[in-house]
Formats: sequence, C-alpha cells, structure tokens
Amino acid sequence: MKAIKIEGGKTLSGSIRVSGAKNSAVALIPAAILASDKVTICNVPDITDTDALAEILTFLGAKVNRASESIVIDPTSIENKEIPSEISKKLRASYYFMGALLGKYKKVSMYFPGGCSIGKRPINLHLKGFESLGAKVTIEKDKYLVEADELKGCPIYLDIASVGATINIMLAAVLAKGETIIDNAAKEPEIVNVATFLNSMGARITGAGTSKIRIKGVPKLNGCFHEVIPDRIEAGTYAIIGALCGSYLKIDNVIPKHLESLLLKLEEMGVDSEVGEDYIVLNKPSSYKAVSIKTMVYPGFPTDLQQPFTVLLTQAKGTSSVEETIFENRFMHVPYLNKMGANIVTVGNKASIKGPTPLVGCEVEATDLRAGAALVIAALIAEGETIITNVEHILRGYEEIVEKLTNVGAKIEIIEID
Repeated sequence: MKAIKIEGGKTLSGSIRVSGAKNSAVALIPAAILASDKVTICNVPDITDTDALAEILTFLGAKVNRASESIVIDPTSIENKEIPSEISKKLRASYYFMGALLGKYKKVSMYFPGGCSIGKRPINLHLKGFESLGAKVTIEKDKYLVEADELKGCPIYLDIASVGATINIMLAAVLAKGETIIDNAAKEPEIVNVATFLNSMGARITGAGTSKIRIKGVPKLNGCFHEVIPDRIEAGTYAIIGALCGSYLKIDNVIPKHLESLLLKLEEMGVDSEVGEDYIVLNKPSSYKAVSIKTMVYPGFPTDLQQPFTVLLTQAKGTSSVEETIFENRFMHVPYLNKMGANIVTVGNKASIKGPTPLVGCEVEATDLRAGAALVIAALIAEGETIITNVEHILRGYEEIVEKLTNVGAKIEIIEID
C-alpha cells in the first residue's frame, strides 16, 4: 500500500507550475463523445481521474492516445453499451458520460458514479434536466437507464446552482432540437471552459459564466483543438502552502481572477503576496490574523479549498471559524489535524479553530481528495515526520504533487507500507 512520508519544517522557495484543471478535464474528456471527428485536448493533468475516464472511452470503443500533456480522442468507432460498475465507480465525474451519450445516442445505461465520500451529492438535478429534455429515467437497483426518442430544448431551472448538473445538461442539450435555457446555472470557470470547447466543435452556447445559459441545438458537432484552463484549486492549495512555509514561492500558470476569494482572505490574514498576470508569489509572514470563511458557489470561497485553508487557520492568532454550505461531510480531516495538535471543534456544518497551535507529525489518513491535500499541508509545517495513508485520493487530483513539492525544497516521498 502506498503512503506519503513528509518531514516537516522546511522552507519552500522556487516555482511550482500549476497543471490543467481536474474539474474541467473530467468533463471535457466525456464531452469528446459528441464530436464526429478527432478531438485534441491539451494541458490535461496526468492524474488517476483522467486515466479512469480514458479507460471508459476505450471500453466504449473510442481510440484514445495520450502524449505528454495532451489527449487525442477519436469517437467515430464508439459503441454505445452499458458502462460497468467497476469503471464507473472509480470517480464521480463518470456521470458526464450520461449527458454525452444521451445527447449523441439518445440512450445511456451505466452504474452509479463513484468519488469521494464528502456528502450525499445526489444527481437528481441531472436527471430532472434530462427528463425536461424528453428523456425517460429508469433506476434499477444501482444502475441508471436514460433514454429518449427525441430530445427537445426547453427552459430548465436548477434548484441549486450545481456545476455537475449544469455541465451534464449542456452535454445533453447541444444536439437537441430547439433552444434550452438553463436558469440558476453554476458560474464556475470550468463551465466556461466546457462551453468554449463545445462551441469550438460547432455548438451554439451563450451565457456560460452567468446564471442563465442558452443552448441552441445543432445537428452535428465537429472535431477541434482545445486547452484545459489552469487548475484554480491546485493553485489555491499551493498558495496556502506558500502562505505557511514559502520564501518567495512562485505559483506559475494561474488565472488570478479565479482565486480572488482566496487571495482576499490571505490578505486579510496578513499574508505577503505578489499577484502578476499569470502568477502569484507568496511569503510566510511573522504572524497570521484569525478570519472567518463561508464556502459558497463561485465566485464565493470554494468548498474545495476549505479543508486546505483550515490548516492555515490553525496557525492564526485567535479564533477563526469555518462554515461549510456545499457538502455536509467535509470535516473528515479535522480529527487528524487535532491528532497533530490542532484545536478544532466542529458542530454541524461549522468549525471553530483556536490558534496558533504547533503541529506534530504522526500517522494520518487521507479520507478524501481535499482532506488529503490538507494533511499534506499540515505535514509540511509539522515538527518531525508524518505518514499519510490512503494516498490514492490525493493522486486523483494533484498531478506530480510529490515532484512539485520536492523541487521547491520539501522533503516528501511516496513509500510502500504493509
């Protein structure tokens, strides 16, 4: 079994290049099904989530070639067959095959998606959107069957501004007849990236990045070349690391606008940062001010950075607070931070953090992707050695995290344990 071993207390300096956005790439790869010719996507992160999606495409009969940071997908030989549970359950984003296959073939059969256990995360909004477009949804034990004689555009209101539902409805609607309007759509940058990709193939989507997206159906989509945007969550994770142990730590290949909510909180805490056109430089300050954060849909503070940011709050003077409004099970990292010496109390969806508290290395477990990132951060500032188990969660979302941190001075390695 793999684990990550970290010796804490090192000052980090140099440059870290941010990879392509996981949350964008995992939607773009299934979306390639909609094309009638080859699609090339570059700046694709080399992580286990993208590997799993490529495995599903190959299972369906697509030709998939990866080289360096790009992936070339030829969907012309796809056979629309049932996606088995052993591959659909490897990651949550497998559900994007529902929208893509439904959009192109008017039928999809697959098992429940997998992913981190950070909350219920039901896909009822996705299914409601498919039904609005004219599909019939049948659930058989742990399997979905979604089929339609014809998909017709219509107005769809999302009760929650869900990223996954917004993207999945877009995938299903681009080849539907007529116009689809998604109201209360999510506004995340990854949605804009997916819409740009679909438009490059010939789709007619406007309003992506706002709360109202219009999709005028077209009869066919072509192949195209597309680039994945930089990963704002990876960038934010490394920015938090820079705030804790950086000495001119430069985070390269970022879109600072995508990180505004985080950067404002770092400034409020007293962190020294320099923001350029496509980079951020961070230095550890002498002390940190306690602050409060509340996770919100974009452009609010991202839920995916809540767990990493909590580690920074353990070093702030006074009492900080965290309110998690997106997922109900996103404090699973807290017992491990407390084991390392933090003083965090959780009640429902709120956490109170008293600091500063020194952290001490020990054995901890990554319970999900961002909890794992939080434990890496904690280990980097802890005294002594930390062993993080269940690291498969971390490797799902952070490309070459060990190599990137090693290159800037961290003492970190992947080891095998019994």
